[in-house]
Amino acid sequence: MRLLQKRRAFPRILGSERAFLADTLRAETTGGLVLVAAAVIALVWANSPWQDGYHHLRDAQLGPLTVEQWATDGALTLFFYLAGVELKRELVVGTLSRISEAVVPVVAAFCGMAAPAIIYAAINLTVADGKPHGWAVPTATDIAFALAVLAIVGRSLPSALRAFLLTLAVVDDFGAILVIAAFFSHGINLLYLLAALVLIAAFYLLQRRRVRTPLLYVPVVLAAWWFMHESGIHATIAGVALGLVTRVLPDADEERSPAERLEHRLRPWSAGVAVPVFALFAAGVTLSGNALRAMLTDPVAIGVVAGLMAGKIIGVFGGSWLTARFTRAELNSDLAWRDVGAVSVLAGIGFTVALLIAQLAFGDDLAQIERAKAAVLVASLLSALIAAALLFRRNRAYAEE
Repeated sequence: MRLLQKRRAFPRILGSERAFLADTLRAETTGGLVLVAAAVIALVWANSPWQDGYHHLRDAQLGPLTVEQWATDGALTLFFYLAGVELKRELVVGTLSRISEAVVPVVAAFCGMAAPAIIYAAINLTVADGKPHGWAVPTATDIAFALAVLAIVGRSLPSALRAFLLTLAVVDDFGAILVIAAFFSHGINLLYLLAALVLIAAFYLLQRRRVRTPLLYVPVVLAAWWFMHESGIHATIAGVALGLVTRVLPDADEERSPAERLEHRLRPWSAGVAVPVFALFAAGVTLSGNALRAMLTDPVAIGVVAGLMAGKIIGVFGGSWLTARFTRAELNSDLAWRDVGAVSVLAGIGFTVALLIAQLAFGDDLAQIERAKAAVLVASLLSALIAAALLFRRNRAYAEE
């Protein structure tokens, strides 16, 4: 009898442990820490005596793609799907649905993409060995990493600051998606693209008809991803498109919308598996003395670091201030300009999407990809540390009020 009770109790215990793990991975701090841990493992492994094993695993063929391609084109699609869902929700019921609240962070986001691109291009156009076509690398802010830093050091900061950063990062991600689709899609196969669009439309119609069975959704999603990949457009765009057509408003008989249910289920997989796997195979760059010295004189690396660390501050803070100064838009009354200044430094964390764009921008030039990725990691780390210090001071000031 006792043995039977133990057997019945075991699934309940296992289920509660799974639920606890999933809830933990949904937390922004945990997701950011797992992402950082994966990047550190990649860096240590790629610079250890076992580095050949790392490169062999990354380049190993697994079906139609290499392991690295599965991480970049496959796993990261889940991250972009959730970014698409978040953007859709912000547009329908969030801050982006209220123009008065959205104008300042939206303008800040676009200026925060333009200024780094201009700084990078200016540096690379003035030297003979510059590569101006890498202008997009420093334009993207890493939403997971940035929100994790804010959550760790900013417990007493006003909720309006998180909303500002979230809006900034969502619009930034959307801009990066457009950049990837417009500038890093080559040799487009219209037949495959049409097939992908038809399947995305089918996903939308299934949502409209209130179909709930995954037996229809899973094949449609997988096929849409594959046809988008084969079309020549980066496969992550399929994730964004599917996110944007996911229904975010619940019906009268629903407690939660499909977007909320899917996000609740998929967020732990994105934070705990998809993004860390991408980081594991994207962040493994060589950081030897020679590599670091080469980075110090490489215009691409200099442009990336300057773009992320100076361009983001100029763009985000400058765009916010000019918008509030010369238009009717206003900064949220709960925020101070010092808060915006700290967030503008935080926007210099360009981890996930910046690493992806570095791979796309420099194609088969592996040495240049390595230097660009190293620059992204250095700039992101410095931005995170400086922003954490600034936010900690602002957090203490709010706590003492």
